[in-house]
Amino acid sequence: MNSNKFPFIIIVLLIIFTVVKSSIFIVHEVKQAIVTQFGKPIGDPKSDPGIHFKVPLIQKVQYFDRRFLEWDGSPNQIPTKDKRFIWVDTYARWRITDPLLFFKRVKDERGAQTRLDDILDGETRNAIASHELVELIRSTNRTPLIDEDIQDDQGDETFPEINKGRTDIAAEILAKAGPRTLEMGIELLDLQFKRINYVDEVRQKIYERMITERKRIAEQYRSEGHGEASKILGNKERELSIIRSKSFKEAEEIKGDADAKAANVYASAYNQSADSREFYRFLKTMESYKKVFGPEDMLILDTNNKLFQAIK
Repeated sequence: MNSNKFPFIIIVLLIIFTVVKSSIFIVHEVKQAIVTQFGKPIGDPKSDPGIHFKVPLIQKVQYFDRRFLEWDGSPNQIPTKDKRFIWVDTYARWRITDPLLFFKRVKDERGAQTRLDDILDGETRNAIASHELVELIRSTNRTPLIDEDIQDDQGDETFPEINKGRTDIAAEILAKAGPRTLEMGIELLDLQFKRINYVDEVRQKIYERMITERKRIAEQYRSEGHGEASKILGNKERELSIIRSKSFKEAEEIKGDADAKAANVYASAYNQSADSREFYRFLKTMESYKKVFGPEDMLILDTNNKLFQAIK
Protein backbone atom coordinates (compact mmCIF):
# COMPACT_ATOMS: atom_id res chain seq x y z
CA MET A 1 0.00 0.00 0.00
CA ASN A 2 1.23 3.41 -0.90
CA SER A 3 2.25 5.28 2.23
CA ASN A 4 0.79 8.50 0.80
CA LYS A 5 -2.71 6.98 0.80
CA PHE A 6 -2.62 5.87 4.45
CA PRO A 7 -3.43 9.29 6.01
CA PHE A 8 -6.24 9.71 3.50
CA ILE A 9 -7.75 6.37 4.50
CA ILE A 10 -7.52 7.27 8.16
CA ILE A 11 -9.33 10.56 7.52
CA VAL A 12 -12.03 8.79 5.48
CA LEU A 13 -12.54 6.22 8.28
CA LEU A 14 -12.79 8.98 10.88
CA ILE A 15 -15.37 10.79 8.76
CA ILE A 16 -17.37 7.57 8.31
CA PHE A 17 -17.18 6.85 12.06
CA THR A 18 -18.32 10.37 12.90
CA VAL A 19 -21.21 10.18 10.43
CA VAL A 20 -22.31 6.79 11.70
CA LYS A 21 -22.00 7.88 15.32
CA SER A 22 -24.00 11.05 14.73
CA SER A 23 -26.73 9.08 12.98
CA ILE A 24 -27.28 6.78 15.96
CA PHE A 25 -28.98 7.73 19.20
CA ILE A 26 -30.07 5.62 22.17
CA VAL A 27 -33.36 5.97 24.00
CA HIS A 28 -33.22 4.72 27.60
CA GLU A 29 -36.09 3.15 29.53
CA VAL A 30 -36.86 6.35 31.44
CA LYS A 31 -36.72 8.58 28.36
CA GLN A 32 -38.64 9.26 25.18
CA ALA A 33 -37.45 11.30 22.24
CA ILE A 34 -38.42 13.15 19.10
CA VAL A 35 -36.24 13.99 16.12
CA THR A 36 -36.15 17.59 14.90
CA GLN A 37 -34.84 19.02 11.68
CA PHE A 38 -34.10 22.73 11.65
CA GLY A 39 -36.20 23.05 14.86
CA LYS A 40 -39.25 21.22 13.49
CA PRO A 41 -40.23 17.72 14.64
CA ILE A 42 -39.82 14.92 12.11
CA GLY A 43 -41.62 11.58 12.29
CA ASP A 44 -43.22 9.89 15.27
CA PRO A 45 -41.94 10.04 18.84
CA LYS A 46 -39.42 7.39 19.86
CA SER A 47 -40.74 5.73 23.00
CA ASP A 48 -39.28 2.25 22.65
CA PRO A 49 -35.94 1.87 24.45
CA GLY A 50 -33.01 0.92 22.22
CA ILE A 51 -31.00 2.19 19.27
CA HIS A 52 -32.58 4.55 16.72
CA PHE A 53 -31.30 6.40 13.68
CA LYS A 54 -31.46 9.92 12.31
CA VAL A 55 -29.89 11.97 9.57
CA PRO A 56 -26.48 13.09 10.82
CA LEU A 57 -25.64 16.75 11.28
CA ILE A 58 -29.03 17.88 10.01
CA GLN A 59 -31.35 16.28 12.55
CA LYS A 60 -31.20 16.58 16.33
CA VAL A 61 -32.77 14.61 19.16
CA GLN A 62 -34.92 16.07 21.96
CA TYR A 63 -35.28 13.84 25.05
CA PHE A 64 -38.20 13.91 27.48
CA ASP A 65 -38.71 12.11 30.77
CA ARG A 66 -41.20 9.24 30.93
CA ARG A 67 -41.33 9.16 34.75
CA PHE A 68 -43.76 10.93 37.04
CA LEU A 69 -42.79 14.57 37.48
CA GLU A 70 -43.68 16.92 40.30
CA TRP A 71 -45.31 20.30 40.36
CA ASP A 72 -45.05 22.29 43.59
CA GLY A 73 -47.28 25.32 43.69
CA SER A 74 -46.55 28.57 45.47
CA PRO A 75 -48.66 29.41 48.56
CA ASN A 76 -51.43 31.84 47.65
CA GLN A 77 -53.72 33.98 49.79
CA ILE A 78 -57.25 33.14 48.63
CA PRO A 79 -60.66 34.15 50.05
CA THR A 80 -63.22 31.40 50.60
CA LYS A 81 -66.90 31.56 49.82
CA ASP A 82 -67.62 32.69 53.41
CA LYS A 83 -64.98 35.47 53.10
CA ARG A 84 -62.25 33.80 55.15
CA PHE A 85 -58.76 34.64 53.88
CA ILE A 86 -56.49 31.60 53.97
CA TRP A 87 -53.10 30.50 52.65
CA VAL A 88 -53.38 27.52 50.29
CA ASP A 89 -50.37 25.44 49.24
CA THR A 90 -50.86 22.64 46.68
CA TYR A 91 -48.77 20.08 44.86
CA ALA A 92 -49.39 17.79 41.87
CA ARG A 93 -47.87 14.90 39.90
CA TRP A 94 -47.85 14.74 36.11
CA ARG A 95 -46.17 12.99 33.17
CA ILE A 96 -45.56 13.53 29.47
CA THR A 97 -47.85 11.26 27.45
CA ASP A 98 -47.42 12.83 24.00
CA PRO A 99 -43.85 14.11 23.57
CA LEU A 100 -44.55 15.47 20.07
CA LEU A 101 -47.53 17.57 21.25
CA PHE A 102 -45.57 18.49 24.37
CA PHE A 103 -42.70 19.80 22.26
CA LYS A 104 -45.01 21.79 20.02
CA ARG A 105 -46.91 23.43 22.87
CA VAL A 106 -44.42 23.98 25.72
CA LYS A 107 -40.99 22.94 24.30
CA ASP A 108 -39.53 21.64 27.60
CA GLU A 109 -40.22 20.98 31.28
CA ARG A 110 -39.59 24.59 32.27
CA GLY A 111 -42.29 25.75 29.90
CA ALA A 112 -44.58 23.01 31.21
CA GLN A 113 -44.08 24.14 34.80
CA THR A 114 -45.03 27.69 33.81
CA ARG A 115 -48.22 26.52 32.07
CA LEU A 116 -49.10 24.28 35.03
CA ASP A 117 -48.69 27.26 37.35
CA ASP A 118 -51.30 29.16 35.35
CA ILE A 119 -53.74 26.27 35.05
CA LEU A 120 -53.55 24.72 38.52
CA ASP A 121 -53.30 27.98 40.44
CA GLY A 122 -56.31 29.34 38.54
CA GLU A 123 -58.45 26.23 39.11
CA THR A 124 -57.41 26.11 42.77
CA ARG A 125 -58.41 29.75 43.25
CA ASN A 126 -61.79 29.14 41.60
CA ALA A 127 -62.45 26.05 43.73
CA ILE A 128 -61.50 27.77 46.99
CA ALA A 129 -63.68 30.77 46.21
CA SER A 130 -66.63 28.45 45.49
CA HIS A 131 -66.57 26.58 48.82
CA GLU A 132 -66.70 27.50 52.47
CA LEU A 133 -63.79 27.03 54.81
CA VAL A 134 -65.34 24.12 56.70
CA GLU A 135 -65.46 22.11 53.44
CA LEU A 136 -61.77 22.72 52.86
CA ILE A 137 -60.64 21.45 56.27
CA ARG A 138 -63.00 18.48 56.59
CA SER A 139 -63.26 15.39 54.41
CA THR A 140 -66.28 13.57 55.89
CA ASN A 141 -69.29 14.13 58.11
CA ARG A 142 -68.05 11.71 60.77
CA THR A 143 -68.97 12.49 64.36
CA PRO A 144 -65.95 14.13 66.01
CA LEU A 145 -64.75 13.33 69.50
CA ILE A 146 -65.43 16.43 71.61
CA ASP A 147 -63.76 17.20 74.90
CA GLU A 148 -66.55 18.10 77.31
CA ASP A 149 -64.29 20.70 78.95
CA ILE A 150 -63.88 22.73 75.76
CA GLN A 151 -67.23 22.14 74.10
CA ASP A 152 -68.81 25.42 73.05
CA ASP A 153 -72.35 26.42 73.77
CA GLN A 154 -73.04 26.42 70.03
CA GLY A 155 -73.68 22.68 70.02
CA ASP A 156 -73.96 21.17 66.55
CA GLU A 157 -73.17 24.49 64.86
CA THR A 158 -69.51 23.95 65.72
CA PHE A 159 -69.37 21.01 63.27
CA PRO A 160 -71.87 21.71 60.46
CA GLU A 161 -72.69 19.19 57.78
CA ILE A 162 -70.71 19.49 54.52
CA ASN A 163 -71.67 18.61 50.96
CA LYS A 164 -68.09 18.32 49.73
CA GLY A 165 -64.90 17.77 51.63
CA ARG A 166 -61.26 18.54 51.03
CA THR A 167 -60.75 15.31 49.05
CA ASP A 168 -63.71 16.01 46.75
CA ILE A 169 -62.56 19.59 46.14
CA ALA A 170 -59.07 18.37 45.19
CA ALA A 171 -60.66 15.85 42.81
CA GLU A 172 -62.79 18.64 41.34
CA ILE A 173 -59.69 20.75 40.62
CA LEU A 174 -58.01 17.71 39.05
CA ALA A 175 -61.05 16.99 36.86
CA LYS A 176 -61.22 20.57 35.57
CA ALA A 177 -57.48 20.98 34.98
CA GLY A 178 -56.93 17.53 33.43
CA PRO A 179 -58.49 18.23 29.98
CA ARG A 180 -56.53 21.49 29.69
CA THR A 181 -53.22 19.76 30.36
CA LEU A 182 -53.99 17.00 27.83
CA GLU A 183 -53.95 19.67 25.15
CA MET A 184 -50.25 20.08 25.96
CA GLY A 185 -49.42 16.36 25.90
CA ILE A 186 -49.45 16.23 29.72
CA GLU A 187 -51.44 13.82 31.87
CA LEU A 188 -52.25 15.25 35.28
CA LEU A 189 -52.05 12.30 37.70
CA ASP A 190 -52.83 13.76 41.11
CA LEU A 191 -53.37 17.02 42.96
CA GLN A 192 -53.51 17.48 46.73
CA PHE A 193 -53.58 20.29 49.28
CA LYS A 194 -50.23 20.41 51.02
CA ARG A 195 -51.25 23.00 53.58
CA ILE A 196 -54.25 25.20 54.40
CA ASN A 197 -53.88 27.88 57.05
CA TYR A 198 -55.26 31.24 58.09
CA VAL A 199 -53.50 34.44 57.18
CA ASP A 200 -51.27 35.90 59.91
CA GLU A 201 -53.84 38.37 61.29
CA VAL A 202 -56.58 35.78 61.67
CA ARG A 203 -54.15 33.14 62.92
CA GLN A 204 -53.00 35.41 65.75
CA LYS A 205 -56.60 35.94 66.86
CA ILE A 206 -57.22 32.21 66.80
CA TYR A 207 -54.11 31.60 68.90
CA GLU A 208 -55.30 34.19 71.42
CA ARG A 209 -58.70 32.54 71.57
CA MET A 210 -57.09 29.14 72.11
CA ILE A 211 -54.90 30.55 74.90
CA THR A 212 -57.92 32.17 76.58
CA GLU A 213 -59.90 28.94 76.33
CA ARG A 214 -57.07 26.89 77.81
CA LYS A 215 -56.66 29.38 80.65
CA ARG A 216 -60.36 29.08 81.37
CA ILE A 217 -60.09 25.30 81.49
CA ALA A 218 -57.02 25.50 83.72
CA GLU A 219 -58.82 27.88 86.08
CA GLN A 220 -61.78 25.50 86.14
CA TYR A 221 -59.47 22.63 87.06
CA ARG A 222 -57.85 24.73 89.79
CA SER A 223 -61.24 25.72 91.18
CA GLU A 224 -62.39 22.11 91.22
CA GLY A 225 -59.11 21.15 92.89
CA HIS A 226 -59.54 23.76 95.60
CA GLY A 227 -63.10 22.55 96.16
CA GLU A 228 -61.95 18.93 96.48
CA ALA A 229 -59.14 19.99 98.83
CA SER A 230 -61.58 21.91 101.03
CA LYS A 231 -63.91 18.91 101.05
CA ILE A 232 -61.09 16.57 102.04
CA LEU A 233 -59.91 18.92 104.81
CA GLY A 234 -63.49 19.27 106.09
CA ASN A 235 -63.92 15.50 106.18
CA LYS A 236 -60.61 15.18 107.99
CA GLU A 237 -61.57 17.73 110.65
CA ARG A 238 -64.97 16.09 111.12
CA GLU A 239 -63.42 12.65 111.49
CA LEU A 240 -60.82 14.00 113.93
CA SER A 241 -63.59 15.62 116.02
CA ILE A 242 -65.50 12.34 116.07
CA ILE A 243 -62.36 10.44 117.09
CA ARG A 244 -61.53 12.98 119.85
CA SER A 245 -65.09 12.95 121.17
CA LYS A 246 -65.19 9.18 121.20
CA SER A 247 -61.78 8.97 122.90
CA PHE A 248 -62.75 11.59 125.50
CA LYS A 249 -65.97 9.69 126.20
CA GLU A 250 -64.12 6.41 126.62
CA ALA A 251 -61.48 8.06 128.87
CA GLU A 252 -64.16 9.62 131.07
CA GLU A 253 -66.00 6.32 131.29
CA ILE A 254 -62.77 4.60 132.33
CA LYS A 255 -62.07 7.31 134.93
CA GLY A 256 -65.62 7.04 136.23
CA ASP A 257 -65.33 3.27 136.54
CA ALA A 258 -61.99 3.66 138.31
CA ASP A 259 -63.37 6.28 140.72
CA ALA A 260 -66.37 4.07 141.45
CA LYS A 261 -64.15 1.09 142.14
CA ALA A 262 -61.88 3.23 144.34
CA ALA A 263 -64.88 4.55 146.26
CA ASN A 264 -66.07 1.02 146.78
CA VAL A 265 -62.65 0.06 148.03
CA TYR A 266 -62.53 3.09 150.34
CA ALA A 267 -66.03 2.39 151.60
CA SER A 268 -65.35 -1.26 152.23
CA ALA A 269 -62.09 -0.36 153.99
CA TYR A 270 -63.85 2.26 156.12
CA ASN A 271 -66.50 -0.20 157.15
CA GLN A 272 -63.87 -2.54 158.59
CA SER A 273 -62.81 -2.56 162.23
CA ALA A 274 -61.79 0.52 164.24
CA ASP A 275 -58.13 -0.19 163.67
CA SER A 276 -58.70 -0.41 159.95
CA ARG A 277 -60.58 2.88 159.97
CA GLU A 278 -57.80 4.48 161.92
CA PHE A 279 -55.21 3.18 159.49
CA TYR A 280 -57.29 4.41 156.55
CA ARG A 281 -57.55 7.86 158.11
CA PHE A 282 -53.79 7.88 158.66
CA LEU A 283 -53.12 7.03 154.94
CA LYS A 284 -55.47 9.74 153.70
CA THR A 285 -53.80 12.25 156.05
CA MET A 286 -50.39 11.33 154.62
CA GLU A 287 -51.71 11.81 151.12
CA SER A 288 -53.01 15.24 152.05
CA TYR A 289 -49.56 16.15 153.37
CA LYS A 290 -48.04 15.41 149.95
CA LYS A 291 -50.58 17.61 148.22
CA VAL A 292 -50.48 20.53 150.67
CA PHE A 293 -46.80 20.86 151.57
CA GLY A 294 -43.76 21.18 149.32
CA PRO A 295 -40.23 19.88 150.03
CA GLU A 296 -39.05 23.33 151.20
CA ASP A 297 -42.10 24.30 153.32
CA MET A 298 -41.58 24.89 157.05
CA LEU A 299 -44.49 24.42 159.47
CA ILE A 300 -44.95 25.64 163.05
CA LEU A 301 -47.74 23.58 164.56
CA ASP A 302 -49.37 23.59 167.94
CA THR A 303 -49.43 20.27 169.67
CA ASN A 304 -53.21 20.42 169.63
CA ASN A 305 -53.34 20.88 165.82
CA LYS A 306 -55.03 18.02 163.99
CA LEU A 307 -52.24 17.84 161.45
CA PHE A 308 -49.73 17.45 164.26
CA GLN A 309 -51.78 14.66 165.82
CA ALA A 310 -50.98 12.32 162.92
CA ILE A 311 -47.28 13.04 163.11
CA LYS A 312 -47.37 12.65 166.85
